[in-house]
Amino acid sequence: MRFLSAPREAGQDAQRVDEPDVVVMTVVRDEAHMLPRWVDYYGAQVGLENLIVLDDNSVDGSTHGLGCTVHRLPGLPGGTDFEVARIRLVSGLASGLLASYDVVVFVDADEFLIPDPTHFKGLRDYLAARADRDVIAPVTLNVLHHVATESDIDASRPLLGQRAFAKFVPVMCKPSVKRVPARWRVAAHGIMATFDIDPQLFMLHMKYHDLETVRRVAGHRRRLVDLDGRAAGTTWAIGGDETAASLQRFSSGEDPSAIAEFDPTSEDLTSIVRQMDTGIYRATGIKQARAMQELPLRRVPERLYGIV
Repeated sequence: MRFLSAPREAGQDAQRVDEPDVVVMTVVRDEAHMLPRWVDYYGAQVGLENLIVLDDNSVDGSTHGLGCTVHRLPGLPGGTDFEVARIRLVSGLASGLLASYDVVVFVDADEFLIPDPTHFKGLRDYLAARADRDVIAPVTLNVLHHVATESDIDASRPLLGQRAFAKFVPVMCKPSVKRVPARWRVAAHGIMATFDIDPQLFMLHMKYHDLETVRRVAGHRRRLVDLDGRAAGTTWAIGGDETAASLQRFSSGEDPSAIAEFDPTSEDLTSIVRQMDTGIYRATGIKQARAMQELPLRRVPERLYGIV
């Protein structure tokens, strides 16, 4: 347990406690493009020794030599059982880890939690200030490649800054951070506990950050769907060329000079999280693919440039 270390001072956003012990985990299969960046980012935030990569039979070599804990799974079932098994696995593991850790974070390999650098030094500093929150969801921005104005990505440099545009997608504001053994549900978009969306915690989702990467990754994921039926009801079922064509439409017709910077305080975050009839609390809104087509384009806050 962590105890308050000092009373609140003028100008502080919240009381700080000793920085918590944090573990971050993900489940991957063939994520060679993004996983090294995920390890570098979260390793710098919480320490490589506090990262867990659950490898679901990768064959691209992406989970070798990462410097963190890699657990190679014997295999997750295909078809409709895939997502049920994946969430059962991470929920059970998270509950056990809370015997040793103060906080468990579960994110995909293309998801980066960034506390607002105006207020926090990093993820552990942020979590120290949020010691009273059992479950936290971020404000999620789906970063995208504005093909008409942005070049191909330079993988040796930070992505944010090379990519300046995104869409705020309410349904993607997932309860990714928890201090209690409440079980995740519905592909970790829901949880069996109440939670709020914190406007001072960003999630930068990089699925659409580069046209050619989107084409390649989406094509690979479609092949996995064809192989064993996993994630058949999700965007994984959309092929590479179709996903790439959709990405180009997401920003078509937009005048970049007229696009405003995203301000999380301008959104009604309190209306997004709802309790379902099943008792699950989750972020609601139109599905991701439709949201990317219909919701307005925004500029990524410049203060986030260079962090990922």
